Amino acid sequence: MKKITLVFTLLLFTVLGASAQIETPVTWSYAQKKISNTEAIVYLKATIQDGWHIYSQTVKPGGPVKTTIKFNPSKDFVKVGATIEPKPLTKFEKVFDMNVGYFEKQVVFQQKIKLNKPGTIVTGTIEFMVCDASKCLPPDEVKFSVQVK
Repeated sequence: MKKITLVFTLLLFTVLGASAQIETPVTWSYAQKKISNTEAIVYLKATIQDGWHIYSQTVKPGGPVKTTIKFNPSKDFVKVGATIEPKPLTKFEKVFDMNVGYFEKQVVFQQKIKLNKPGTIVTGTIEFMVCDASKCLPPDEVKFSVQVK
């Protein structure tokens, strides 16, 4: 019985220790603004902890994982143009031997949509990679859902 208790206790501490080390330096929030009866803008905001950054949607191949925003197809709306981002900061990264665009602290991506139905729910995914001065975390993917009222 003591061996079972000991094994269970060690397993519990291993699981708790592993979960305590998961870093999540980026949080996402979502909003919308209806600009007419048939159009709206969907806002996807990343809040980034100090010392960390995520990359622009325009990073060239051979660089870090760029931010990629995918909207799930729907009969209820149509994307109008590309997803807009503010002008990124740029720096030369030796690891990739290229200039890369990135964002610190926060960034808001915007997507204009044409509504085909009132009360539309817009869903999709955001893939991104977050780095600090010494390391990068593996790329992450988050799902989003925004109801346009």
